[in-house]
Amino acid sequence: MRERRSDYDIRDEVLLSSAKSVHDAVCTIFHSAFGPFNKAALSRAFEDCERLFEGNYPGFQACDTLYHDKQHSLDMTLALVRLIDGHERSVAKDERLGAERAVIAVITALYHDAGYIRHEHDQRHFNGAEYTRVHVSRSADFLKRYLHKINLGQYAQIAANMVHYTGYEVLPENIRLPDNKWHLLGYMLGTADLIAQMSDRCYLEKCRDRLFPEFVLGGLSVKINDRGEEIVLYESGEDLLQKTPDFFANEVEQRLNVLFDKVYRYEIAHFDGEPCYIHGLGKNQAYLNKVLKTGNFNLLQRQPPQNHGTKNFPGLESYLNLHPLRKITRG
Repeated sequence: MRERRSDYDIRDEVLLSSAKSVHDAVCTIFHSAFGPFNKAALSRAFEDCERLFEGNYPGFQACDTLYHDKQHSLDMTLALVRLIDGHERSVAKDERLGAERAVIAVITALYHDAGYIRHEHDQRHFNGAEYTRVHVSRSADFLKRYLHKINLGQYAQIAANMVHYTGYEVLPENIRLPDNKWHLLGYMLGTADLIAQMSDRCYLEKCRDRLFPEFVLGGLSVKINDRGEEIVLYESGEDLLQKTPDFFANEVEQRLNVLFDKVYRYEIAHFDGEPCYIHGLGKNQAYLNKVLKTGNFNLLQRQPPQNHGTKNFPGLESYLNLHPLRKITRG
């Protein structure tokens, strides 16, 4: 059996570095699930997504964040579509979400991390990761403008609100949507965002080598206590991995099982009985526990595909040295 490739989806079928590859997979699923759907809008959204992340979209630089890259957004979008398809297969006709809502959800997924991408003339920020704390609100602003641009302006505010299910900037009870079906799609967005990245073949290596530098630049590696003292939350990529099991147990499981109402279960209907993403997520957690038990981080040998960030910043030390004011002070 061939080993899963690092730039392919959970089933090793869809090339996640290619918007066209994911677009074609999504259209195949939608044709089966819905018959007619707004393929013109969907196709344009995928084309523009490719241009945005690659630096060919007017007014924006290429995506330069190490972890939150094009592959993640396409991976998450494909996971979302599989959840939608599983839902439509599982429920009565009057409970189905329908093609129109599904297309808006896919567009929201494609641009859910657009807020990390810097504007063309942004001279104040060194890297898109500096927008970490506000990236979902910036994504919402992008979506509002973009949906008007592609003649779907009636859904602009819905998408801008719904995207907040992928982040922490707005409390879930404050996310306003027209009805429960839109909220359900929001649960699926939030779920797809988690299960796609946490089942990624190189998830553990990406946490250590890519997510930690983003946390440093985004100001999430330290906090200031009530006395004005700096408290180090994550000292290194390995320290981040040390704390990942608690994050999963206390945060991820709460979001997946309670806040998002276990909508990950719909992948089983799509995959004809197999929980592929949850299985992949579990494998990563089990392997991480093995690494932590042995204390041997050299067991993490997988090589994630390059992106714009890794091409510009080939190593952690050089990445942090380029921005010394954000380096963690130890001691």
